[in-house]
Amino acid sequence: MLRGLAGTGLGVAALGGMGAAQAYQFGVTQHTCALPGLTRPLRVAFLTDLHFGLFIYGGSVRAWVDATNAARPDLIVLGGDQMDYRADEAPAALLSELKRLRATLGVYGVWGNHDYGSFGKYYSPHYGPRRPDWPERREALRAAYAEVGVTILRNEGRAVRDDLYLAGVDDLWEGEVDLGVALAGKPPAGGTLLISHNPDLLPDLPPGLGLVLSGHTHGGQIRLPLIGAPVVPSKYGQRYAMGWVTGAHDTPGYVSRGLGLSGVPLRNLCEPEIAVFNLIPG
Repeated sequence: MLRGLAGTGLGVAALGGMGAAQAYQFGVTQHTCALPGLTRPLRVAFLTDLHFGLFIYGGSVRAWVDATNAARPDLIVLGGDQMDYRADEAPAALLSELKRLRATLGVYGVWGNHDYGSFGKYYSPHYGPRRPDWPERREALRAAYAEVGVTILRNEGRAVRDDLYLAGVDDLWEGEVDLGVALAGKPPAGGTLLISHNPDLLPDLPPGLGLVLSGHTHGGQIRLPLIGAPVVPSKYGQRYAMGWVTGAHDTPGYVSRGLGLSGVPLRNLCEPEIAVFNLIPG
């Protein structure tokens, strides 16, 4: 959620072609960490902030899907803000690409604040007057994702393997987060992976979580030498801008730089990423 970039006077024009070129490049970052409760290794691919529909189209998503499948993950997770799209149904071009994702344990996702804007306008500081049918639209979109093999977790969890519980919460800005409900099915043994689009949930975590994956910030999207990101959509400023962070009870978290674009079609010193986590027994 970086619309503020467009009016910050940061010399966006000076970034010019360099920032535009960086916007559509991406990398696959590899991370190895221990997850308490795992009994055997697990590879998780994390894609977040695709923002399909404004500056991002089918060709970009196709390249991301190809790179994800090439990593041969056991589990694929979408971190929210899949859409930046105003329509009465999910964009077919996005869904047709997501349908190609392949992982032995499945593909799961959560909603982000831009996904809520894509449900049709409703009352919020960001999207204006509420439509009375937005809950029904939200569920219709979730059904459309399910038809292409993507399970959206909205304050829900799944035992995706005998030693891993995957939980996903609603968007912190636009939804109704309920960690208790999301974790209600967590077994007493095994590892726990929590997906929250917005990393500002990190200070409010309960104990016992193994790893939290988030997006939302884009790493600031435009970063400057020595200064870092002048604009980070977080009430904690730079604290959760990107990379490895720590939440309540020393819970490790990773905030991805994401893949898409918001506010302006530029990135600087902030390459888009697919983050692949090689999780090992802790």
